[in-house]
Amino acid sequence: MTIWNLGSINADMIYDVPHLPGPGETLSANRLDRFLGGKGANMSVAAARAGAQVAHIGAVGPDGRWARDRLTEYGVDTRHIAEVDVPTGHAIIAVDAQGENNIILFPGSNHAITPDQLGQALSSASQGDLLVMQNETTLQVEAAKMARALGLTVCYAAAPFQAAAVQAVLPYLDFLILNEVEAEQLRDATGQSVTDLNIEHVIVTLGSKGARYFHRGEASDFPAHKVQAVDTTGAGDTFTGYVLAGTDHGMPMAQAIAQANRAAALMVTRHGTADVIPDLKEVHEARFD
Repeated sequence: MTIWNLGSINADMIYDVPHLPGPGETLSANRLDRFLGGKGANMSVAAARAGAQVAHIGAVGPDGRWARDRLTEYGVDTRHIAEVDVPTGHAIIAVDAQGENNIILFPGSNHAITPDQLGQALSSASQGDLLVMQNETTLQVEAAKMARALGLTVCYAAAPFQAAAVQAVLPYLDFLILNEVEAEQLRDATGQSVTDLNIEHVIVTLGSKGARYFHRGEASDFPAHKVQAVDTTGAGDTFTGYVLAGTDHGMPMAQAIAQANRAAALMVTRHGTADVIPDLKEVHEARFD
């Protein structure tokens, strides 16, 4: 089957800093790297590197052709990525010595995806395919409704968290992935915990503690591997891409999550985003203490 990703595409400008800057602080960076990023692009690359067939629905500006080409190199179907007259999205990411980060995001062309573009892309989808979305583009509700009508499995990664956006898509979801902070934000906004949601599959990622999977309210815990983290950017997206690829390959959810935990553990030992997501061979060969 195909994983259809309505997803953001960014240039990630990553600054290595001695500590995360505080309000009003001017801070010299030790290094600057530019990577392909955006939650959408990261998930597409992760799923493709995990062996899935991935079609990306998105947009770049005239300055972003390199990003589309890079996605193609990583095995992603880029025929549904439009070039628009809006600058490509980008993120300014500060990463400290402990691997923690903060991010400034400019959406750019990620907010220029049109309903016609979306409809044309999903007209090629087949029943049983999967649609994944994040909160860095527009048209999530329209995509969820369309995918549900076409018989696709609808997955949503609720980041960056916006209460109204998440609430709008909840009725159409088969699969929800969010981190523990976002789960708390969802409860604050809706009064519902993840066990109250009428969604078949829910995964709450717990950072260094691993992940918790809820299937119709029943919880299972999956511990993380212990590694020395240098950069947590993109780890959650890597986890999501690997989980979806695993389920698309017919893995039981426990096996898909275990494999995704291995991929995320490798990811946090590397500086960068989409360009350094591990492939399936690396994930299988990795040795953890």
